[in-house]
Amino acid sequence: MKERLEVIRGSVNVFRDLNIPNADVEQLKAILAVEIIKMLDAQKLTVRAAQRLTGFAAADFSRIRNADLGRFTVDRLMTMINQLGSRVDVAVKIKRGTSRTVKRRSVSTALGTKARMSV
Repeated sequence: MKERLEVIRGSVNVFRDLNIPNADVEQLKAILAVEIIKMLDAQKLTVRAAQRLTGFAAADFSRIRNADLGRFTVDRLMTMINQLGSRVDVAVKIKRGTSRTVKRRSVSTALGTKARMSV
């Protein structure tokens, strides 16, 4: 007999849905890591080539590819993006409501990708 699964709509932040501490920071780090991976793929860079280009360790790029982001800060990931030849623009929009505060952030890179997150 097949078990019926309940589908629950989550928020735009999976880390918050899973009650992970610092969910907003983790979401932003994941967005930045995705951009780094896209840039490595677009430029056909190996982790060794990325190391030579940026000065960051090849192991750092391997960790990013494996979504092992615990050692990274947001500013370090942004610096990596800059060293790979792109720019990061962060926009913060704060809306104050009667019941809760909603902040909207968008992260864009020179590749033209934009991701939004609500905090």
